[in-house]
Amino acid sequence: MPSNRSHTIHKEHHHFGWNNANPPKLKVAPGDRIEFDTIDASGAQLGPESTLADLARLDFGKINPVTGPVHVDGAAPGDALKITLHEFAPSGWGWTANIPGFGLLADQFKEAALHIWKYDRSSLAPAAYGPGGRVPLKPFAGTIGVAPAEPGLHSIVPPRRVGGNMDIRDMAAGTVLYLPVEVPGALFSIGDTHATQGDGEVCGTAIESPMAVSLTIDLVKGANLRSPRYTTPGPVARHFDAKGYEVTTGIGPDLMAGAREAVMGMIDLLTAKHGLKPVEAYMLCSVCGDLRVSEVVDMPNWVVSFYFPRIVFE
Repeated sequence: MPSNRSHTIHKEHHHFGWNNANPPKLKVAPGDRIEFDTIDASGAQLGPESTLADLARLDFGKINPVTGPVHVDGAAPGDALKITLHEFAPSGWGWTANIPGFGLLADQFKEAALHIWKYDRSSLAPAAYGPGGRVPLKPFAGTIGVAPAEPGLHSIVPPRRVGGNMDIRDMAAGTVLYLPVEVPGALFSIGDTHATQGDGEVCGTAIESPMAVSLTIDLVKGANLRSPRYTTPGPVARHFDAKGYEVTTGIGPDLMAGAREAVMGMIDLLTAKHGLKPVEAYMLCSVCGDLRVSEVVDMPNWVVSFYFPRIVFE
């Protein structure tokens, strides 16, 4: 039964690691609606006026904060939380960075780079990329999950069986996500909100943008999920599809090597065709290009494709 109860949990109630010993900041009943106020992935260390010097001073102990945790009455190991994402209220600004040592091509892009985005938070019109192009927006939550059963503090950065930093761009309005519960009360948290992202988030960052998220938490008893699953309300790439795509490929026996080859091919194409610097093209690929596994049956070589939406430059 839907609940008539609604709650707000403010960004001051956040944490920097999964830990089933974290005390809940809010207790809710199944069916309750909650609005979460989130902090950007830098932990508010970057802002609309930040420069490369600010990026160099980042304290990585404050990266990827999540708002929560929320205790769900009756949730027990073996159950699943059913999370219905309703609305995202974006802030109007965001950032994308190449952080040395991080990203698919970290060995090639060793120098830091930062781009600050400004966008219309009401219309969500495509956001201008200073070096060139306009990127369609689709807000979503990069990190969404519950506490693991294993005791102690666990990094937010890698995703887990219980969700976390999955960076799935389809965690957008209308999506319904099911998360396996491992501890009493589930201890749900959310954060790392993005104005948009390509599948793969290849440079390691999207358009990192603080925003408020409204969702409903329900409980499915005895679901016994092995890992998260989700349903989308309709097409997932319509904001990119209108003009078609430029596509590069990587072919070989190693999917990771193929992914790297496909992205490098697209960086070469964008720099030649649109006059971007390589690091600018790399960051742009991260916010709007999609890595796809095209085939894994024609042994010994597999095909990875990288799709870049032509609408960005047309």
